[in-house]
Amino acid sequence: MFESFRKSKILFWTVELLLLATTVWVCTNIGFIFEPIGTFISTLFTPVIISGFLYYLFRPLVNILMKVKINKFKVNRTLAVVIIFILLGTLVALGLIFLIPLLASQIGQLIAKTPTYLAKLQELFNQYYNQFSRYEWVKQLKFENYADKFGKTVEESLQGFMGNVTTSLGTVIGTITSITVTAITVPFMLFYMLKDGHRLIPNIKKILPARSADKTEVLLGKMGDTISKYIGGQAIECSFVATFTFLGYWAIGMPYAFLLGVLAGITNIIPYIGPYIGLLPALILALFVSPKMFFTVIVVCVIVQQVDGNLIYPNVIGKSLDIHPLTIIILLLVAGNIAGLTGMILGIPAYAVLKVMIKYFIDIYRLKNDSEHIEK
Repeated sequence: MFESFRKSKILFWTVELLLLATTVWVCTNIGFIFEPIGTFISTLFTPVIISGFLYYLFRPLVNILMKVKINKFKVNRTLAVVIIFILLGTLVALGLIFLIPLLASQIGQLIAKTPTYLAKLQELFNQYYNQFSRYEWVKQLKFENYADKFGKTVEESLQGFMGNVTTSLGTVIGTITSITVTAITVPFMLFYMLKDGHRLIPNIKKILPARSADKTEVLLGKMGDTISKYIGGQAIECSFVATFTFLGYWAIGMPYAFLLGVLAGITNIIPYIGPYIGLLPALILALFVSPKMFFTVIVVCVIVQQVDGNLIYPNVIGKSLDIHPLTIIILLLVAGNIAGLTGMILGIPAYAVLKVMIKYFIDIYRLKNDSEHIEK
């Protein structure tokens, strides 16, 4: 009798479900034990993500510097990391001296002129509304009510935002403290990642069974190469878009050219949707300048995106990801719904790594089957 119960699938799955339900119940009642762990993970999450991003960005550069050899002198890993830190520190210093003040100045100017732009938008709306108001169907839609509500909502939102910035002193201090801690922690993490990161896979290999150690080493190497190539390629591509969008806007006399260029570069990290998100603020501001500026902005964006799509992206990132455009759109929708902007940014590389893993396991399985057929 007990033997039949032991072999019964119903009994097996019943016990499994009961164990799962018991585990969930126990975990929900001892949540206070996991709170310190959650705090620990949330505290380290941002520095680890930033450090990991920079590690995969600069890892190829470390390998290139280590190949430099002048007579008998050869650059070792530590010296290569120090050189990268000197270059990175120089770039950060130049950014703090020249770029950040310019960016902050243009943001301040844009916020100060926002009421003027809203008033001009209301004036343009009234002008066009008066032209079409003689039509009965336009009167029935009551656009003026919606326009007044929209203007009041935007004005209240801006006032609330400025009020929060000026009154929430505790939040501001907390944010500054968090940024300071991250700025201090990230360089130390990045230094040791670049210096000792190459030892991680061999150390993992030592603790794995001998039959799967080599396969795991190859798989982790492929995953690291995929992430590194994607992050490095995206950094070069976004820098190109930001720089040449700024130069294009500056050449045509577009206001806030630097701010709009930086915004275009940042949003370009989101595939397909990003360029349109970066273009939208420029188009809105161009409407307040002139219709000619509106169409000129479109021309600049089209030229930059065409050069990027046909020259930069294929040569920098290439087909290493090999993801169909429809798949990317679905991933963006799902990841954006789950984790917002972070999900849209991290969803594509996460899918690429998962795809590498699945493809590798399929290849191993096929090789194993082929070898078994040959033996037979």
